[in-house]
Amino acid sequence: MCRLFGLSAAPQRVRATFWLLKAPDSLSRQSHREPDGVGLGTFTAAGAPLVEKQPIAAYEDRLFAQEARECESETFVAHVRFASTGGLNVRNTHPFEQHGRLLAHNGVLEGLDELEHELGDYRRLVHGDTDSERFFALITARIDHHGGDVTAGITDAVGWIADRLPLYALNLVLTTATELWALRYPDTHDLYVLERAAGGAQGDQRLDHTSHRGIRASSGVLTDYPAVVIATERMDNDPGWRLLASGELLHVTGHLHVRSSIIRDSPPRHLLSLADLDETAAASQTAH
Repeated sequence: MCRLFGLSAAPQRVRATFWLLKAPDSLSRQSHREPDGVGLGTFTAAGAPLVEKQPIAAYEDRLFAQEARECESETFVAHVRFASTGGLNVRNTHPFEQHGRLLAHNGVLEGLDELEHELGDYRRLVHGDTDSERFFALITARIDHHGGDVTAGITDAVGWIADRLPLYALNLVLTTATELWALRYPDTHDLYVLERAAGGAQGDQRLDHTSHRGIRASSGVLTDYPAVVIATERMDNDPGWRLLASGELLHVTGHLHVRSSIIRDSPPRHLLSLADLDETAAASQTAH
């Protein structure tokens, strides 16, 4: 399945190094589906979003994904894609940018014709073929409807989808230049949060997080500063990792305050199982 990673050190701008894919080995090539794309989103000191992303369609693309990428930001979002909808090209690769915000998604959403009708003029924000980008456009529309309130926009969009469209999962990480949101809904896939003290659990450690398959993030500066980390899996041995509840929306403010609320306490009206998905979509949700 897709790998999500988000990090906020706000209001501190910190330097971090990312490797979006590990070097391949024979075991992983034999037993795991290859990823379909990688991406990293950050923000400039002026608050402008920066996105580096690449579909994985050739050997050269894998080299891009394995290179160390040094960057500086208050917030970060990274994604490893296993495609459920849309071809292997950059416009279908996460994260997506809309209205100065970045989003990465893990899951499957169906009923896209109905969703596009609901988008109306916001359909212009969609440049690719994925359910994820359309989901983001609905969130953007609802944020505007709620006067720029991101929490209200996500809540509204998720509620509309959960009441009307077939879905498998809507896990996401959304970032602005200074804030971060993360949602787990429903409980199909895991999503964890770590409210990391400066220096980690030992008090004197750099951040060095590695996922089972895909993203690695490292930052020596976070020996001295706290951070909040979101990830598809626990990425080190810190005992502070916590699994988000189904329907839990986490908001990390620009001063690293963490706010949590359950925005949906019931399952989707049309919850899909793996058996309901086509072969490509099902494989995207089970790849290790």
